[in-house]
Amino acid sequence: MNIYVSNLSFAVVDEDLVKQFSQYGVVSSVNIIMDKVTNRSRGFAFVDMPESNAAEKAIRELNGASLDGRFIKVNEARQREERNKSSY
Repeated sequence: MNIYVSNLSFAVVDEDLVKQFSQYGVVSSVNIIMDKVTNRSRGFAFVDMPESNAAEKAIRELNGASLDGRFIKVNEARQREERNKSSY
């Protein structure tokens, strides 16, 4: 299951998220989204956990938890919608 994590401190690194989420099960990947210009975190990330039961428990228990001084928001990631391509 792909999990969306927001309101992250700019100091949070992949290992911090692996440490938090691996308490609930296997973490197969972490992707902190970086700004292309500044190469600084944009404050959100995606965590992939292969077992849905473990992922659901992590979402329930980590949503609103404090990480590096900020209260994070944790939800199941939604499928990215393609933008409407209309011709003028």
